[in-house]
Amino acid sequence: MIDNWLEFHGWGSYLLAGAFSLFQIWMFIDAVRRGEWFWAVFIFVGWGFSAILYYVMVYRSGAVSMSGFELPGTHKRQRIKELQAKIHHLDNAVHHYQLGDIYFSQGKLLLAESCYRAALERDPADLDARAHLGQCLLRLKRPAEARPLLQGVWAENPNHEHGYSLMAYAETLAALGETNDAIKVWQHVTADHSYARAKFQLAELYLASNQLEAARSELSDILADDAHAPAFQRKRDRVWLRRARALSRKTGPVVGSPNG
Repeated sequence: MIDNWLEFHGWGSYLLAGAFSLFQIWMFIDAVRRGEWFWAVFIFVGWGFSAILYYVMVYRSGAVSMSGFELPGTHKRQRIKELQAKIHHLDNAVHHYQLGDIYFSQGKLLLAESCYRAALERDPADLDARAHLGQCLLRLKRPAEARPLLQGVWAENPNHEHGYSLMAYAETLAALGETNDAIKVWQHVTADHSYARAKFQLAELYLASNQLEAARSELSDILADDAHAPAFQRKRDRVWLRRARALSRKTGPVVGSPNG
C-alpha cells in the first residue's frame, strides 16, 4: 500500500513538472512573439518563477486590460523598428501617433501614452491622436484626464472612427460615476451602430438604474445579433457576448437566450 502511494506520488510529481515545463515554453514563445527579449532570456535561463512573473506582469496584464477594446489593425516588430527609424530621422507627429497605436494594441499603455503626447506636441490639432490618447488614459484608469480629450473629439466629430471614440467617452463618464450622462451618450452610439460593446454597457447602466426592461431589450439585441453574425464579428464580440449571457441571469430570460 505504501509502495503504491509512493509510486502515485512520484508520477504526480513528473506530471506536475511536465505541465510546468509546457507553461514555461508557452510564456517563452509569447515573449519572443511580443519582442520582449529581456523577458525571453529571463524565462529561458530561469525555471518556473520567471515564467510566472512574466504571466502576471506582461501576458495577463496586457490581455485583461485590452480584452474587447482593441484598436483596429495588427502590427509586427518590423513595423515598430521602421517607425522608430522614421521618428529618429523625421520626428513628425504621424509617426509618433502610429507607434502609439502599435503599443496600444499590445497593451503597453504607458508607452502608447508617451507616443500620443509626443504626436500632440508636434500637432496639437490632430483629432486622432487626441482620441487615442483619451482612450489610452481611460484604460490606464485615469478617466478624469481622458474626459476633456474625448469630449472635445465628440464635439468636433460625433461619429469619429465610426463611434469608437464616442464609446470611449461613454465609458469615461461611467467610470466617473456620471451614469445619466453615460446612458445618454450610449444611446447616441446605439442609435447609429449595433456594437455589442455599446449595447452591453448600456444594459449594465440600465440595470444599475433599475430600468430592467430596457436592460433586457439591449441584451436581447446582443444575443439575436450574434446568431446571425459572421465569424470574424463573433470572434471580436465574444467577450461582450459572454458578459451579456452572464448579465441576463440577473435580468431574467431574454429573447434569443438559451432560456428565453
